[in-house]
Amino acid sequence: MEGITRKRLAVLVGCNYPNTPNELRGCINDVLAMRDTLIKRFGFDPSNIELLTDQVDAPAGSTLPTGANIKQALARMIDQAQPGDVLYFHYSGHGTRIPSMKPGLPFGHEEAIVPCDSNLITDLDLRQLVNRVPKGASLTIVSDSCHSGGLIDKEKEQIGPSSQVSKDTTMNLNSKPKTIPFTSILQQLSSLTNISSSDVGTHLLEFFGSEASLRFRLPLLELDLFPPLKPDEGILLSGCQADETSADMDPSVTGGKAYGAFSNAIQMVLKDDAAPLSNREVVVRARKILQSRGFDQHPCLYCSDENADATFLGQQQSQASSAL
Repeated sequence: MEGITRKRLAVLVGCNYPNTPNELRGCINDVLAMRDTLIKRFGFDPSNIELLTDQVDAPAGSTLPTGANIKQALARMIDQAQPGDVLYFHYSGHGTRIPSMKPGLPFGHEEAIVPCDSNLITDLDLRQLVNRVPKGASLTIVSDSCHSGGLIDKEKEQIGPSSQVSKDTTMNLNSKPKTIPFTSILQQLSSLTNISSSDVGTHLLEFFGSEASLRFRLPLLELDLFPPLKPDEGILLSGCQADETSADMDPSVTGGKAYGAFSNAIQMVLKDDAAPLSNREVVVRARKILQSRGFDQHPCLYCSDENADATFLGQQQSQASSAL
């Protein structure tokens, strides 16, 4: 790659769900902080960072983080990618678990993130996007949401539920879990479609049509048509295991800005060490920070063996020096 300038592209999504029963406080702050970090530490050009938030007083022309808008932003980013490019997707918001019809899943559910319009983006959608990344490029996904472990379908686990973790912590009493129960999503969608059905796919297809997740648009037998690439170009740093919740911290308690516990832990890891860190090191250190602060959530890492030890966002030593 000598002589070739690598592009660094990012899509940052923060969903606070204002004026709803599911309102969070710190998700927009999370992605604004990460935007600043991407520019100052990792050399991202501001014009190559797309920001989607549901901020109430957002400027005219801002893009809402609906399911369709998020997937379109990710598709645009990947369409621009070439070998050697560094792609980044940071999501801070609610997650949920969908009952699975596929046998053999560890927890009997599949993972999804919850955009502001509840048009769920599932692990299969992210798998399809990862499969489109050119060989030699990378797509790093940080999902600060509940049940985010395994959010890229069929991605190899490096640090996850089968890794040894300590369960001697208790949930921080000043936090709110970043999850919307499946039953609540089903209720909301039923009110939009006026259809009496316990199948979430029926509602999503009725209301969102072709913009609904692939998980619901493809017949069950075709869902295995999206195998992982070899070598895989996707890297997932999840805020917790698939059976856990991620925390959103209340500003009245923290004495400052609200934040997501995992997003904040990453910021602390990066602040403590300006040198390039591997993806594995970022997750291990974030786990230790969360445990020391009383959070019962265990960040996970899903990627190829090679990418586990690759530097987070491809940081070079020269960038580390400029970040000091």
